[in-house]
Amino acid sequence: MPFKTLDDMDLDGKVVLTRVDINVPVEDGRVTDTTRIDRIVPTISDLRAKGAKVVLLAHFGRPKGQVVPEMSLRQVVPALSDALGVEVGFADGKYGDAVGSMKDRDVLLFENVRFNPGEEKDDIDFARRLAAIGDVYCNDAFSAAHRAHATTHALAKLLPACAGRSMAAELTALEAALGTPKPPVAAVVGGAKVSSKLDLLGNLVTKVQHLIIGGGMANTFLAANGVDVAKSLCEHDLLDTAREIVAKAEAAGCAILLPRDVVVAEEFRADPPTQVVKAENVPAGHMILDAGPDSVGHIKTVLDGCATLVWNGPLGAFEMTPFDAATVAAARHAATLTKAGKLISVAGGGDTVSALNHAGVADDFTYISTAGGAFLEWMEGKELPGVAALSE
Repeated sequence: MPFKTLDDMDLDGKVVLTRVDINVPVEDGRVTDTTRIDRIVPTISDLRAKGAKVVLLAHFGRPKGQVVPEMSLRQVVPALSDALGVEVGFADGKYGDAVGSMKDRDVLLFENVRFNPGEEKDDIDFARRLAAIGDVYCNDAFSAAHRAHATTHALAKLLPACAGRSMAAELTALEAALGTPKPPVAAVVGGAKVSSKLDLLGNLVTKVQHLIIGGGMANTFLAANGVDVAKSLCEHDLLDTAREIVAKAEAAGCAILLPRDVVVAEEFRADPPTQVVKAENVPAGHMILDAGPDSVGHIKTVLDGCATLVWNGPLGAFEMTPFDAATVAAARHAATLTKAGKLISVAGGGDTVSALNHAGVADDFTYISTAGGAFLEWMEGKELPGVAALSE
């Protein structure tokens, strides 16, 4: 996956159109979580250090090609300026004039690109108008790379293009996890439903040696094996599909790990009466809400023998105690192996990031992707238009 980075470009005095993701939560006109802003600081700082004029292109919400005042990026400027330690300019029109008055190392944010109907249509004319006021294109928004939009795809074909620091780190980590990984490779896939991750499971069984299935989707695989899962969340209409995935895994030499024992309760709430039972012995009227200690021990043993781990989704209903136990224990073990230099661990997806933060190990994994859809589509083996455009 060849792509250029900031280090491959002559940026001194150049106008660098930089696609970023600062689609951050805002309440009463104030940014409440700066995580996505913090992620782009290294790229903008390096661009400024190299003498560039930095023009930021970003979306906010889904205005569907209309000007929606509540979705203006103007409200993000104060948080952006604070994070960068420099005053950030804002342009909501006459972009050519605004760029023309920039000095080297200035930072200018354009208004929400999705206010223009050409953005989501990947309109080449909109991209050309932007390209006419820039010298170099830099994409630092992996989380938007799965969308073929004008500022993630068409624009990259019109100017010398490179990846920003966050994008480059993401692509390098993903390549290490599934592109050309060090085997053996394990994947943890959890979540509520098999139906939402069919493409993901189908791709992973051809790429990894161990597929660890948890969460509600494990119940569907258990049921496909003839297990009575009682009141557990289960997609009974997908049992044949689950069997097909198992058969594909067997043909590819991929071992699927399902829970050996489970934590069950009669109701889904925090701290109800629970039991640990073998997976095939779920009592009537009960539901599976987490993997049991024997299952966790099995997962730890598998991870001990692996060199690479990719993780998407929790092993149980981790939002409520005590059903976070399996996810926390497995995540902490993976983190320990990673810190010891024995495991390359890459994780991503909204629930996954929350679960690893909950376990207190988010900083100990090799890489954690904050991209939702883009990370999932990459795990599914799909080409991401924003990435493909950079490598062409």
